[in-house]
Amino acid sequence: MSTSPRPVLLSWSSGKDSAWCLHHLRTRHDVEVVGLLTTIDRPANRVAMHAVRRELLQRQAEAVGLPLLTVDLPWPCPNVEYERLMGEALAKASTRYEVDTVAFGDLYLEDIRDYREQQLSRLGVATLFPLWRQPTASLARQMVAGGLRAVITCVDSKRCPSDLAGREFDQALLEALPPDVDPCGENGEFHTFAFDSPEFASPIGVEVGNRTERDGFVFADLLPATDER
Repeated sequence: MSTSPRPVLLSWSSGKDSAWCLHHLRTRHDVEVVGLLTTIDRPANRVAMHAVRRELLQRQAEAVGLPLLTVDLPWPCPNVEYERLMGEALAKASTRYEVDTVAFGDLYLEDIRDYREQQLSRLGVATLFPLWRQPTASLARQMVAGGLRAVITCVDSKRCPSDLAGREFDQALLEALPPDVDPCGENGEFHTFAFDSPEFASPIGVEVGNRTERDGFVFADLLPATDER
């Protein structure tokens, strides 16, 4: 007897790992992604850490045909406040979409996974890590070869060359990365914005604007392409 696929929310950072995780999940028959869950830095009106404008985030949701659920965070945001706001968002998602599982694109950081599992288990929410423990060198090449396209939006200049901010995540970039930088940036060396993937109805036109440095991080401001504004 067949069973209905389990509805799942996907934690969506706007980056390549989230986009590839969605691609992976949509090849499965036991789950159905019903929405994207994203944290927003409320004062900046941008995706937390990736610093992607809300408008571009919304275009991603439209491109993959999924509703976007945002959790607007104050800055600074104490952990207790983060957990409260996340709990409220998940309670609404449970009511609206009958969701009891959140999927993440994390790759191998045990402490991050442990935190997510502990936090969500207190809310009665299960977790799913479809890309867990995939070797990042081969995974990065698989993403590029599979049609995922992304731009580096943020670089930790203590770990990674700052001039990578604004570059496309492609084979040339992978070959140029220093050997101590994870090819997927899993240790926080860099963050990305996915502007195309196998799940996008069409690519999102973007232009690289100003580059700024704050607290040791270099950010490339992405703008909607001129002909799309």
